[in-house]
Amino acid sequence: MSLFLYVVEVGLVTLSMVLTSVGLPVEGIALIMGIDRLLDMTRTVVNITGDAVCTLIVAKKEKEFDQEIFYNDNSELEEAAI
Repeated sequence: MSLFLYVVEVGLVTLSMVLTSVGLPVEGIALIMGIDRLLDMTRTVVNITGDAVCTLIVAKKEKEFDQEIFYNDNSELEEAAI
């Protein structure tokens, strides 16, 4: 969590410098902070989805993807865990 705070602080410092240099009010950062978390979560979902799709494509091309294992209902594993 602390690493996340450092990254956000650095971004806000840079943003305040940019806003000041273009003559915009620095108070605009408060508006950006309000929606940045939602946008960040959306970017993360897109990134993870893209990584998963690329991994699946490579696995299928290399013939490492076994559909039987993927679509297995895992009932034997669930019974063994109980």
